Amino acid sequence: MFLGTTSQGPVAGRRVVVTGLGVVSCCGIGPDAFWDGLLAPAPTGERRVGDFDPSTWFGPKEARRMDRFAQFSVAAADMALGDAGDLSADPDRAGVVFGTGVGGLESLEEQIAVYLDKGARRISPFLIPMMMPNAGAAAVSMRAGWYGPCETITTACAAGTHAIAAAARLVAAGRCDVAIGGGAEAAMTPVGVGAFTNMTALSSTGLSRPFDRRRDGFIVAEGAGALVLEELDHARRRGARVYGELLGAASTADAHHITAPAPGGSGAAACMELALADAALAPSDIGHINAHGTSTPLNDLAEAQAIAKVFGTPGPPVTSIKGVTGHALGGAGAIEAVAATLSLARGLIPPTAGYGEPDPEIPLDVVHGLARPFEPSPVLSNSFGFGGHNGCLVIGPLRD
Repeated sequence: MFLGTTSQGPVAGRRVVVTGLGVVSCCGIGPDAFWDGLLAPAPTGERRVGDFDPSTWFGPKEARRMDRFAQFSVAAADMALGDAGDLSADPDRAGVVFGTGVGGLESLEEQIAVYLDKGARRISPFLIPMMMPNAGAAAVSMRAGWYGPCETITTACAAGTHAIAAAARLVAAGRCDVAIGGGAEAAMTPVGVGAFTNMTALSSTGLSRPFDRRRDGFIVAEGAGALVLEELDHARRRGARVYGELLGAASTADAHHITAPAPGGSGAAACMELALADAALAPSDIGHINAHGTSTPLNDLAEAQAIAKVFGTPGPPVTSIKGVTGHALGGAGAIEAVAATLSLARGLIPPTAGYGEPDPEIPLDVVHGLARPFEPSPVLSNSFGFGGHNGCLVIGPLRD
């Protein structure tokens, strides 16, 4: 569905802008701290959000009855709403779409341990609402008091990107004037980490090196990101600060393998091409690509091949923030959409931490070492998930 600025297509010109940002990440909580973290040296070790304090948003009882991924969802959405200012939104025309890869895995693991140790009668009566993937979106909707659509997307590592696209379509199609799109994950549990380790997806060196010749797997992370998406005239009437415009989005499937990307990145390339068409842009209009860039051998190569197919070589400047943030699975796309929006607002591309040795099979212009200034222009943000789920967003400066 068209999200851009012309009258072609079924939406007939309802434009969608970003007016609020919220983020929970190991490199910073809140947009300013997060941005500073992206420009700083990468953390060492695991990528937990060590300084997250649930009491900022929840009382003790409420926090105990909510899985960590849902806490992250609420925190990121609350920050985004605060950043957007007084929305004066009709609650019947305001919606929430949040993504997650696995939902409340931590709560499930804890209660399985209770069952094995103490029996079924001691399982928490709150387990189901804590573990269900839609708990995050539901909590955001209840906290905001919004009665419009409240939906959850679970497309693995593309979930956050798909959720933002779906939220934007609610606004573009006229169903909502305002929507929150985002994603969250908190799957750094013993079983979760053990499963990724045993499938050899994680880095054996403990280093995230997107697109680097030495890359050997990703570093699992946790976190959340959220964008307030608003119809342009609604934003203008209230004098809102506009970060940028969501110009286009697309979704495709590889239909190839449950974990491996399609050869040559064919599904990813198709998704990028559709997102550009949705935004009514040519490849030459893109000024920067915020890549999925997980630091795994196959996925980075397939994404690079897809980028080269669509944009040529070396193409636009490419960065992957996962060198700093690690890979937050279903939250990654939303966190990266926040980064892409901040790049636009600040005219700066964060470097790809961990990149030092170019891969001769990846002839891309990978931003590394220092942040690179760029003239704000449309940014493509990529997300590709297990199951062959591909998602792309195009976010650009507000067009007249």
